[in-house]
Amino acid sequence: MLEILPETDDNTLIVKASAKLTTHDYEEIFIPQLNQRLNKLGKIKVVMSFDDDFNGWEAGAAWDDFIFGVQHRHDFEKVAVVAQQQWLQWATKIGSYFMDGQVTTYTPDQFQDAVNWVKQ
Repeated sequence: MLEILPETDDNTLIVKASAKLTTHDYEEIFIPQLNQRLNKLGKIKVVMSFDDDFNGWEAGAAWDDFIFGVQHRHDFEKVAVVAQQQWLQWATKIGSYFMDGQVTTYTPDQFQDAVNWVKQ
């Protein structure tokens, strides 16, 4: 499940992922929100916060995530990933090598630090 958080503003998308991300989450929520900001601003800033119960992606959602990331790897100004799960932090570090923007990770108790950093 994907939820747009109230800290979101015109140039920053802040979302929370829990349980399992679905194709619907990507095609109806995440990608339209990202595209709206890209069309308006050219570059985007994102905070992706993962709940402790997050356990991955459905196959279609994983594909949507991969395709969007490849197509827009030059369009992210900053990305902060907030997660307790070590595997998400490692995946973020690996993924950062394929993006032009700044990417960093935070733990859940550092959520506000992540938001502040992205909005700078």
